[in-house]
Amino acid sequence: MKYQPQNSTSYALITGASSGMGREYARQLHACGHNLIIISKTKEKLDLVEQELQAKEPHKDVIAICMDLSQPSAADLIYSMVGDKQVDILINNAGVMDYTDFLKMPVDRASGTVILHNYTSVRLCHLFGNKMKERGHGYILNISSLAAWLSYPGLAVYSASKRFIKSFSRSLRIELKGSGVSVTTAYFGGVSTDLFPLREDLRRLAIRLHILITAKRASHIALRAMFHKRAGVMPGVINWIGLPFLVLAPNWLLNILYKKVLLGLKKY
Repeated sequence: MKYQPQNSTSYALITGASSGMGREYARQLHACGHNLIIISKTKEKLDLVEQELQAKEPHKDVIAICMDLSQPSAADLIYSMVGDKQVDILINNAGVMDYTDFLKMPVDRASGTVILHNYTSVRLCHLFGNKMKERGHGYILNISSLAAWLSYPGLAVYSASKRFIKSFSRSLRIELKGSGVSVTTAYFGGVSTDLFPLREDLRRLAIRLHILITAKRASHIALRAMFHKRAGVMPGVINWIGLPFLVLAPNWLLNILYKKVLLGLKKY
């Protein structure tokens, strides 16, 4: 992938950049010559990513910000810390996923998920999107999910919050048409990250069977779609095959899916 930055002083801002796809977005953009602002609440992992990137491309700037994005003030604090630096790429990647009944989920965990996936992402789009629009150039990549098309039992908050991102991103893209700012939404199904708590042997098998794809490949596909200014992208043929069935799935089938599959995943 060779997508050079517009100028040598612009930055790509990536949330959830300490692991998984966020780390891959950072690696791939930095390899293309982009300065980075990487954000995560896990300082130790974030520091390792910063050190790795600076060792590979020491002439490019990497700014690491340790921040809990599930706090309502997070986006405004980030915007203040970024200051006058020009952010031309915003990737709202940070996310969490809990396999549990909604009423068994701690209330602060449920509200924190909504703030992280929705409020913080919307606020960052507003703050940095306005600056992009003023300059007439920019890319926004928001991360939704295959779950946006189906209200998964056991993933009530996650699937609902990803549906919000799907709707919001589409509206924002239309509003920004002709402004020079593009909004792309990535709808991931199974990606081999920590969000899927599988044993390593099962993880490797799922990748071989194309049930999961690697974080590196998923991130590459999403970045390519973003730079091509596509409205959306859903990596993985199996996701496209399964999508119509998810949309039409009756409640009784979802109940079986929840009891047999989602609860079973907890054992691994």
